[in-house]
Amino acid sequence: MAMFLARVYVTLKPAVNDPPGLTIRGGLHSLGFKSVESVRAGKYMEIKVDAGSQADAEAQVTEMCQKLLANPVIEDFRFTVEELVTA
Repeated sequence: MAMFLARVYVTLKPAVNDPPGLTIRGGLHSLGFKSVESVRAGKYMEIKVDAGSQADAEAQVTEMCQKLLANPVIEDFRFTVEELVTA
């Protein structure tokens, strides 16, 4: 078994209204960043997974996203997985 680090990004689908993103955009505009056209807010997670291979770790993370971390009706997810090297 090896330890893998998954970096998971969950974002709202493009057609879904994003009130936090609108609030952030408004705050940036009020601070003088008028060039900001839009902001989409999301979630970022780092998950350490003990797995037999990178493919197994990726399969586990996909299942985690589908079952809990992302709402498939309104959110998309993507992730990267890398093996952690221990000394």
